[in-house]
Amino acid sequence: MSNDQRLAIVVSRFNAEITGGLLNGATQVLAEQSAKCDESDIFYVPGAFEIPLIAKSLAKSGRYVGIICLGCVIKGETAHFEFISLGVTVGLMQASLECEVPMTFGILTTYTDAQAEDRSRLNAHNKGRETALACLEAARTLAEAQGRIKRI
Repeated sequence: MSNDQRLAIVVSRFNAEITGGLLNGATQVLAEQSAKCDESDIFYVPGAFEIPLIAKSLAKSGRYVGIICLGCVIKGETAHFEFISLGVTVGLMQASLECEVPMTFGILTTYTDAQAEDRSRLNAHNKGRETALACLEAARTLAEAQGRIKRI
């Protein structure tokens, strides 16, 4: 894979015990698939709300054929959960469409800590793994659809 066929990961530091598990799942699947994504391609942000801006900036850089976005928003006692979840979802969709670079949604939006923990364990159901696989497939399909055959 050439330098212009790299993947980036944007991961939230908030709920680090959960997002760390998602990151481990994503990097594990990328290694299994021999996809290019080094430590220098992993970008940490304070929380989920900051993910769309950084993902869009990375996509616009032209260095990446896909951006894997990982975070965790757990419902609390206020409406904050709804605003953050919706903002991140819409922000990533808009950025991906505008930049024409796949930005896969690995943002857990759960009602409990236990739900988040279940989805971030290192097993076949790890949502970081699923998000990385989706990014690889989307990048390949987009390249094919645009008439550019790229091997990731």
